[in-house]
Amino acid sequence: MKHLCKITLLGVTLMLSSCGGGNLDYYKGTKPETDIKTYFNGPIKAWGIVQDWRGRVVKRFDIEMVGKWKGNTGTLTEKFTYYDGKKQERVWTINKLADGSYEGRASDILDKAVGKSEGSAVRWNYVMNLPVDDTTYRINFDDWMWQMNDGVLINRSYLKKFGITVSELTIFMQKQKP
Repeated sequence: MKHLCKITLLGVTLMLSSCGGGNLDYYKGTKPETDIKTYFNGPIKAWGIVQDWRGRVVKRFDIEMVGKWKGNTGTLTEKFTYYDGKKQERVWTINKLADGSYEGRASDILDKAVGKSEGSAVRWNYVMNLPVDDTTYRINFDDWMWQMNDGVLINRSYLKKFGITVSELTIFMQKQKP
């Protein structure tokens, strides 16, 4: 029985350590480098899915985005069209800080989003009031993006409640010609 408890404890420890997310430093020096101000400037087209905790796709959507920057302050307008016919718009105000990190705000984001890039990766963390049916949930987003070739950026978000991933979001973005 003691042996079984030790194996169970080891398994839980490994599982929890793997859920901690990655370290942004891992991506230092990777190419192509992500520059948030450059990528989120101009038109971007995107496609995404939301998966529940079982991995089932529960929402699909398209996004039309337009980013504009003046100095170190940018505005990113996102227009979502869900496959069930619903529409949503979010407008982000993003500021590049002196240390190279970023802060973002939008009407449904509580407090502020904080982000940083390293090499080909970007990581954002924020809390959002997320409406689902007739209830609104306070959800923590652990948002990762990776710059690919040909103007493609892949976004993977882990939506967490009480530290447990309850849903995942995947978005493929592609820069468009102005």
